[in-house]
Amino acid sequence: MADATTAARTRIDRALAELERKILELKARPASAPAITDDDLFAPRASDQRVAELEAAGRAASDALARAAEAVRGVLAESEVG
Repeated sequence: MADATTAARTRIDRALAELERKILELKARPASAPAITDDDLFAPRASDQRVAELEAAGRAASDALARAAEAVRGVLAESEVG
């Protein structure tokens, strides 16, 4: 069971690291990029491109968390059997 738990934790850590990297990429926009007046997703002035970037990051985060949840479920199922 320790191996399965370690593997699940590794997958969760990897998913969270990927999510953090993508968030940092969005925050670290180049200086030459147009200024963003408000990072609020619901701000009326948000550009279509920015909304698309945030939606893509949200989908990626959701996918990463779903994979992590599935890994945790797998570990729990294995512990119930063994």
